[in-house]
Amino acid sequence: MIIYKNKGFIMEVSTSTDTSSVGIEIQKKAQDVQAQQVLKILESANEQSKQVTAQKTGIGSNINITG
Repeated sequence: MIIYKNKGFIMEVSTSTDTSSVGIEIQKKAQDVQAQQVLKILESANEQSKQVTAQKTGIGSNINITG
């Protein structure tokens, strides 16, 4: 709680509920961003795994035929 005293008037402003709800929204947003980053990492790892498999087996997008 913050108390302001100005020109003889005292005004109390409660910031606890506003701050906590904003904090919760920030946490939710941070979790969403983090989940998206993890998903991108997993997709990238999956793609790299496919490329390595293709190189080992000789089948895939890395075939280069010249003639």
